[in-house]
Amino acid sequence: MSGRAIPCSVMRGGTSKGLFFLATDLPGDRADRDAMLRSLLGSPDPRQIDGLGGAHPLTSKVAVVRRSARPDADVDYLFLQVWPDRTEVSGNQNCGNMLAAVAPFAIEQGLVDPGDPVTAVRIWMENTRSLAVARVRTPGRRVRYDGAARIDGVPGTHAPILIDFQDSAGSTCGSLLPTGNAVDLVEGTPVTCIDNGMPVVCVAAEALGVTGHEGPAELEADTELRARVERLRLAAGRLMNLGDVRDKTVPKVSLLSEPEHGGVIATRTFIPHRVHEAIGVFGAVSVATACRVPGSVAAGLARAGRRSPDGEELDIEHPTGCFAVSMDVTVEGTTVTVRRAALLRTARLLMRGDAFAADFPGAETEARPVGPDAGRATPAAHEGDTE
Repeated sequence: MSGRAIPCSVMRGGTSKGLFFLATDLPGDRADRDAMLRSLLGSPDPRQIDGLGGAHPLTSKVAVVRRSARPDADVDYLFLQVWPDRTEVSGNQNCGNMLAAVAPFAIEQGLVDPGDPVTAVRIWMENTRSLAVARVRTPGRRVRYDGAARIDGVPGTHAPILIDFQDSAGSTCGSLLPTGNAVDLVEGTPVTCIDNGMPVVCVAAEALGVTGHEGPAELEADTELRARVERLRLAAGRLMNLGDVRDKTVPKVSLLSEPEHGGVIATRTFIPHRVHEAIGVFGAVSVATACRVPGSVAAGLARAGRRSPDGEELDIEHPTGCFAVSMDVTVEGTTVTVRRAALLRTARLLMRGDAFAADFPGAETEARPVGPDAGRATPAAHEGDTE
């Protein structure tokens, strides 16, 4: 046999989809690991026809999970973006959608002992060096994927996964407002630079000559708009302590406008060159936070959210619906403190088996046995993954 068989799970997390691996099943050398992942997903090729990638950044993702050595975490999670159209594997950002599937994957793989009826999994997010706690339904100590929870951008209903974030403010840029300002003038355009788990440049869509309610395809087809957004992104990246972001996936640029469907604000997000069909988890959290920063671009467009015992519920509109973020933010003078950020996602196991990689260093000499149980941890029992 040519190549190497790697134990792999294909999972949907939130509105993203990707491959999940145990860290122990991947090469320890980064260059070899990245070469293997490109082979597995079929990159670089816009169609990823010779791999398991979905020909779009939202479906060309990888999660690497290991048992954590930290006393405050159960597992470590590394997110990697494999680009369909170029030879690049990036760990510069986090992915909160894929995060939604980390806890069930960890339970399935025996890294975390399931409770009954719910299991709380403490996840150390390596990309941003911050913690999240995900609560998964495990009645009878079995992961359940079926349920009544619905999220926009995903057909049907599934079991809810509740995620609380801890200390995510400034996790990439060093502070919630990396420039120290609620508004900066970048390339002649007022913007708000913010990082609450994802570095985001918030800009009023109207300032760029669009309404902010166009569909992703229409915005992507506007070459002049895309060029202007990229100029903003490059200039803002330097201001946000990210340096030259020409070859980085952050910051994202979110075009903001007044909501049309009862939400707090409407978004169209460049990620960074394609337009998201929905909005990323941390992108939504950062935009929601910006809505509560006095004087920000977002605050000038945002409407009130729903009060709750834990703070405020903010519905962030996106091209395929709304993303609900629960926040507790306090403002004292010019100091903005995020006390809590939480949200609801769903996930589903789609496939588990062996993925085959070739054309990376050592592929021929490091072949492993092939079979349904070759080299993998015994998964925990589960049910409901066909719903």
